Amino acid sequence: MKAVQPTITAFVPAPLEGLVTDRISPDAADAAPLSERLFVALQHVLPKRALTELAGWAASARGGALTTAVIRWFIARYGVHMAEADPPDPAAYASFNAFFTRPLKAGARPLAQADWISPVDGAISQFGRIERDQVFQAKGHSYSTTALVGGDSALAAQFDHGHFATLYLSPKDYHRIHMPCDGRLLRMVHVPGELFSVNPATARGVPGLFARNERVVCLFETPHGPMVLTLVGATIVGSMATVWHGQVNPPRPGGVREWRYDDPQIVLRQGEEMGRFLLGSTVVMLWPAGPMIWSEAWCAGRGIRMGEFMASR
Repeated sequence: MKAVQPTITAFVPAPLEGLVTDRISPDAADAAPLSERLFVALQHVLPKRALTELAGWAASARGGALTTAVIRWFIARYGVHMAEADPPDPAAYASFNAFFTRPLKAGARPLAQADWISPVDGAISQFGRIERDQVFQAKGHSYSTTALVGGDSALAAQFDHGHFATLYLSPKDYHRIHMPCDGRLLRMVHVPGELFSVNPATARGVPGLFARNERVVCLFETPHGPMVLTLVGATIVGSMATVWHGQVNPPRPGGVREWRYDDPQIVLRQGEEMGRFLLGSTVVMLWPAGPMIWSEAWCAGRGIRMGEFMASR
């Protein structure tokens, strides 16, 4: 991935406390199984950043036969489908990160004829309408669009009463992110935050999860209006990268960082890669109010593949 120099870089050391809003039903926590509540409670005390930095270091190490053995174990443990990878041989990857961000063979993900296609392989966490400025996370939990984008209320207001989709990438999935439609990049914002796990259990148990975790917010101008595509970090997610910038994090300086892209223009076509996760996480997308007809096959929890029909106008 080749970095492109933006026209403006801003650093805003502003805290985001108070921006996460939560609607919690009285029995939301009690409804979860004990094992799930314990799993969530444990994450509040674990040294998540230290674990993530250690995992990032280990995943980038070139350990030869040891690295290959770890990759083979991971493939067997999670059922990774290597036949579609390019290359398919686990021994061809010098590091775990190289394996985790593996490309696919040409033609492995044909693109549907649609206004919006799925940008990732993964599972549907939630999708639907934004209620004023509230994004539904799980039963009893929602968060504001302002919190998600890092505190920019003017940007968030463009998506009032709009639409959203939250897509979860599990360890076995292909971990590159592609464009759901054509788009011209306008801004990128790195928002520091927590590093909770983003699996379904944590989404049900941690208020405002996707607006609390570290994330990279990308704003695009598209044929259908503005679109926010957010890469959300998590425990063990060593870093996130985009095709125009390269690795965004680390570093983690502690404040909101922003880049604006006016010249040169960065235009990506539907289906082109826009970024990748090192050790996986979640994508949250926002669209403004207007017609958006979701695929009839879509429902929370369903598995999806990059390129499949997501929605039309």
